[in-house]
Amino acid sequence: MPTALITGASRGVGAAVAHALAPTHDLLLLARPSDALTAVAGELDATAVAVDLTDHATVAQAVGAVTDLDVVVHSAGIASSLRPVAETSAAEWRELMEINVVAAAELTRLLLPALRAAGGHVVFLNSGAGQRVNPGWTPYAASKFALRALADGLRGEEPSLRVTSIYPGRIDTDMQREIVAREGGDYDPSQFLTAGTVAAAVAAAVAAPADAHPTDVTLRPRAH
Repeated sequence: MPTALITGASRGVGAAVAHALAPTHDLLLLARPSDALTAVAGELDATAVAVDLTDHATVAQAVGAVTDLDVVVHSAGIASSLRPVAETSAAEWRELMEINVVAAAELTRLLLPALRAAGGHVVFLNSGAGQRVNPGWTPYAASKFALRALADGLRGEEPSLRVTSIYPGRIDTDMQREIVAREGGDYDPSQFLTAGTVAAAVAAAVAAPADAHPTDVTLRPRAH
């Protein structure tokens, strides 16, 4: 079977993507060390790679032996504190960029030899915030616009690869619960996409016939 590497695979969308690709791919699951990562890897008979993606030296060591690789799904990321620009510190800007953009760029760079050899596929889990900016979301949106630029630039530079950006609306995850709590609202999961729906979009892009290049996929919750 082909091999897929998924980041942020211990929970949320990353874990859902792992479940969606497990029937068709051997899996390498990257996430910070946790019981959740161990559990997902055990359930799917996958290989767990417990690393902090911002520790670039350790990441390089962990993936150095990866030579057969068909798919990379960048699902790891963090949300912002939902403050306006006037109240957002330089430290928060750096953290968002480091985790949401630089970690994905560096991991992609490390894996490019294996991906080129396979004519592989790189999928970036972006956000609706990578297409538009709402008040209070500027630092997060900036990181997602940068992730979009990374995907678009990589697509142009690596013509042997397929590069897909997925732009989901808000998703029913633990992170979303935290965001809604910051916003001071009541949490209604029916208003959001499910992680499984987003994972299905990833799986569909990966399964697209070889003559197709799915570049951008936008998902929005249906009105209720």
